[in-house]
Amino acid sequence: MTILDCLYISLADQQLYGVAEGRLSCRFPVSSARNGAGERNGSGCTPRGLHQVRARIGAGLPMGAVLRGRRWTGEIWSAGLHQQFPGRDWILSRILWLSGCEVGVNRLGEVDTFRRYIYLHGTPDCEPMGVALSHGCIRMRNADLVLLFEQVPLHCPVFIEEASHPEWAAAEIDQGFA
Repeated sequence: MTILDCLYISLADQQLYGVAEGRLSCRFPVSSARNGAGERNGSGCTPRGLHQVRARIGAGLPMGAVLRGRRWTGEIWSAGLHQQFPGRDWILSRILWLSGCEVGVNRLGEVDTFRRYIYLHGTPDCEPMGVALSHGCIRMRNADLVLLFEQVPLHCPVFIEEASHPEWAAAEIDQGFA
């Protein structure tokens, strides 16, 4: 099993890129904030800059487990449950909770990523990827997140940037990622 050294999230590409031993090891489509990039509390934006994984939540939970307040509700997402709660911002399967590393940019005060509860988390498969639609978090397909979760250690660096990475978008993935 490959353990990732760092993650890069490109808001322009709506992609997450995982790097291990200096090589691109994985690439997943994501959905960042509908309101774009920004760090202020209450903005509904995805914060930029250097972050770290501060907490890993949901190890061993079933795929599609519904999380509220970072705890499993006992529910498993289904189309019927979705219809029952149409306005819910679904947080499913796993949570990688981010903490900013840059004081005044994404850490402390009115720009604190951790206190804003910014996560990488699963979302219903009916939600589109590659389109900015979240409330600030980074949404992923449940199967992608469960796979990624096992490869991401606590304190793993996560760079969130607006820049595009066409070279990574087209690059071949190292086959060591499993």
